[in-house]
Amino acid sequence: MRILGVSAFYHDSAAALIEDGNIVAAAQEERFTRKKHDSAFPEQAISYCLDEAGIGLADVDFVTFYDKPFLKFERLLETYLSYAPRGFSSFKMAIPVWLKEKLFQKDLLRKQFRKFDPDFDWMNKLLFSEHHFSHAASAFFPSPFEDACVLTMDGVGEWATTSVALGHGNKLEMIKEIHFPHSLGLLYSALTYYTGFKVNSGEYKVMGLAPYGEPKYADLIRNNLIDIKDDGSFRLNQRYFDYCTGLTMTNGAFDDLFGSPPRRAEELLTQRHMDLAASIQSITEEIILKMARSLAKETGQKNLCLAGGVALNCVANGKILRDGAFENVWVQPAAGDAGGALGAALAAYYVHKEQPRTISGTGDAMRGSFLGPDYSQDDIDKRLNNAGAKFETLDQIKMVETAAQALADGKAVGWFQGRMEFGPRALGGRSFLGDARSPEMQKLLNLKVKYRESFRPFAPAVLREDVSDWFEIDEDSPYMLMVADVVEKRRRKMSKEEHALFGIDKLNTQRSDIPAVTHVDYSARIQTVHGDTNQPYHALISRFKELTGCPVIVNTSFNVRGEPIVCTPEDAFHCFMGTETEMLVVGNAILRKEDQDPALRRDYKDAFELD
Repeated sequence: MRILGVSAFYHDSAAALIEDGNIVAAAQEERFTRKKHDSAFPEQAISYCLDEAGIGLADVDFVTFYDKPFLKFERLLETYLSYAPRGFSSFKMAIPVWLKEKLFQKDLLRKQFRKFDPDFDWMNKLLFSEHHFSHAASAFFPSPFEDACVLTMDGVGEWATTSVALGHGNKLEMIKEIHFPHSLGLLYSALTYYTGFKVNSGEYKVMGLAPYGEPKYADLIRNNLIDIKDDGSFRLNQRYFDYCTGLTMTNGAFDDLFGSPPRRAEELLTQRHMDLAASIQSITEEIILKMARSLAKETGQKNLCLAGGVALNCVANGKILRDGAFENVWVQPAAGDAGGALGAALAAYYVHKEQPRTISGTGDAMRGSFLGPDYSQDDIDKRLNNAGAKFETLDQIKMVETAAQALADGKAVGWFQGRMEFGPRALGGRSFLGDARSPEMQKLLNLKVKYRESFRPFAPAVLREDVSDWFEIDEDSPYMLMVADVVEKRRRKMSKEEHALFGIDKLNTQRSDIPAVTHVDYSARIQTVHGDTNQPYHALISRFKELTGCPVIVNTSFNVRGEPIVCTPEDAFHCFMGTETEMLVVGNAILRKEDQDPALRRDYKDAFELD
């Protein structure tokens, strides 16, 4: 049985295809259109999924959409009516779009799918899941657990903003929800907006900024914005927010409470903004930990699965794991709306069609999240030649040796191998890599390769077998969704003068043996690398370890700020030529910057809008 899942029309549109419960392919539309967080109908992502399986839409048994538009419309109407007449201008803008496109989404979907198959039987083949049920299904069904508690947290679905489900075998049952407008995701987004970053994309910047500050505003938030109960449930004081009926996240009362208007994008970050970031991160961790402890006690479950945009908060995830209320924690790598496409397909297969579920016993079912397109070496060589690239194609042993030596020599390397990752993280399929031991690498990658804010930290990729020798964790973390501290023996104590440094200056002090991936609080966002899911990547780090004695490298996504992660060899070459990266590895092809035609250089520094 083949089921195609689709998410679209809000942000991060995606498609996913499963066959008899096995995940065949999944990809975000943005990777093909090169438009960050593309919300359009995922036509190219669907085409890719069908091509990967070698089938047409006629060969698909069911198509499942990840949420229910009518319930969303109900929420919109009820919200505006309850706040009327406030927000009428926003209502005037929203209603025509809903009436034209979203309310009649079933008809829109029917028309889109008939482009793939004029005889598409939409009456019998088109299904709709609920938003949070799709998230929960994406978290539980690919997990390595027979039984689990499933916690989903995001901005808002139809009505739910936080939900709890219990999974057992092929069954998944929702047991409780928190409803809009009370939303932890929207609270975090409100502070994201207020500190000058983009909602729905800048939240991870706030998380990265938090260690530079102190949670000085946590009590102000707790006493005015949110009422937190002992079990982690909460209510928001709507007096300070404008997201229900307005065009911004916060309002004048919020500005008065915190003493100023929102920071403008690109305005200088001050200690105050860092303290605001630390404060909302602290509140988020408090709520999530209270929830996890309460749910563990209430359900008796030992396993926890997480999904929804808030589950991308890897600092909070790491604290849940270390807290120990649950013995095991598994996070869906595509935790945001893109993952809803996969969850919708899995929900249709296991819950709607009641198909049996088998646990592999050797890990999760995500195949390392390498679910996107890949390219043969012949195809890579042809594409690079057509793009005007100069390269040499080696066997894999020589390719690994060349790339590992370049890393050991302090070079930034573009790394393009195998299938593209599904989800927001680059995991060694489409990555920029560097030497974690280098005190200059963090600054180099941010300012000369990524063209982004210099405060943002990078993740360490470490051989799974060596992780506990370098970090305070001995668990699998293949998806870069857990944060742990660098172990004491690898740290360097900072002097009083270094401790007194402000912001970025503090980041530039050498805090450990691997300064390029050690944040100012000695934490790091861990990716454990496993030979069974990404053999070339594992081989590269293994050879780097042989050369340097260090099994840790820097891994960041292969893109500049505001650009989607590269998808094709041509994307990789163009990005390589638009940055100061010294080497590019595409499959077994090695490209050196000095060999390339200078006329092919691109100005990527200002090519994309701020993310």
